[in-house]
Amino acid sequence: MKKELKFPEGFLWGAATSSYQVEGGIDNCNWSKDFPAGKACDYWNRYEQYFDEAKKLNQGVHRLSLEWSRIEPEEGKFNREAIEHYKKMLIALRGRGIKTMVTLWHFTEPIWFSEKGGWANFEAPSHFQRFASFAAKELDEYVDFWITINEPGIFASHGYIIGKFPPRQKMRIVSCARAFWNFARAHKKAYRVVKEINSKAQVGMAENYSFTEALYGDPLSRFIVRIWDFARNRMLLEYTRKEQDFIGVNYYFHERVAWDVKYPFINIKNVDRTVSDLGTEIYSRGIYKVLKNLQKYNLPVYITENGLADKEDRFRGDFIRQHLRWVHKAISEGVSVKGYLHWSLLDNFEWADGYGPRFGLLEMDFEKIEYKVRPSALEYAAICKNNKLILEEK
Repeated sequence: MKKELKFPEGFLWGAATSSYQVEGGIDNCNWSKDFPAGKACDYWNRYEQYFDEAKKLNQGVHRLSLEWSRIEPEEGKFNREAIEHYKKMLIALRGRGIKTMVTLWHFTEPIWFSEKGGWANFEAPSHFQRFASFAAKELDEYVDFWITINEPGIFASHGYIIGKFPPRQKMRIVSCARAFWNFARAHKKAYRVVKEINSKAQVGMAENYSFTEALYGDPLSRFIVRIWDFARNRMLLEYTRKEQDFIGVNYYFHERVAWDVKYPFINIKNVDRTVSDLGTEIYSRGIYKVLKNLQKYNLPVYITENGLADKEDRFRGDFIRQHLRWVHKAISEGVSVKGYLHWSLLDNFEWADGYGPRFGLLEMDFEKIEYKVRPSALEYAAICKNNKLILEEK
């Protein structure tokens, strides 16, 4: 038996990328020394063919990021050639009838910024404001949606607590808190300068929202979950809610926490569940819970990232369908979800995990810089074309 779920008129379908992960040729940013991406997908030179593919796959919105280190390679000195190149990219998307969603900061920054202390430096928001102002003045007429900052919570924790991301510091709690606070300040400053240039601009921030649940039903576990959920998912949003025209939701996984006598606060993963190539549990219902938790803010929501590492393309088609099933349920219950962007259009450089994890709708051969369309991409294309999801119900 088939079940048909229709999405609202004007719902946006697309996919996302970020500069360092796909462009290639970036060697002067905070990632390039320890985690060189090389040519990546050569998106910088081949963007038109990738945009053609997005168009063929019936996508109506594309998310990309601006590489700060290309645009402001030296402090206060802007590269005209780089900004003109990004302008050509955005014009190319518009020419194909694809809306543009532009991220100002997606984990990468110029070396000069890092040498000044990066996001732990109190002056960081002012440096970012100058970059945001320049980018908005140059590109405003070609941008449909601005995302100021991508996943500040992830970067702060991985950069200053876990030590997996630059600046690769471990258990620097004060630096982590300072960076988190500076991200909030930077968003507010960037929001204001973009709005000064165009009061009708749509500006938001994309955060990684996980669904957190208590593994056990005792009151203490539930209390821990409430505190953890607020700190993990909503603290930054509460502070910046007046400077958000929409909420960008990146959803990949959920977390289980519990009280334990030996280990007072634990995170238990993958309890007999299907997992991605990176070991993250596939839990589609979590996106519904995240969206319902955000409903109280009464803001439009865009799913700005949702995907999985799946080299063999075994789960991606069903992953998309099941997540969209729960997105549709949230919409039917009043959550104002306006669009869905899959992560990612292309296999790419997956940060500290390199080229191993494969997230793309397009399967990349990084040596030859060639690609082929995965079967799941065609399944997603049918959803995009018809603006509806068809599920097989038993």
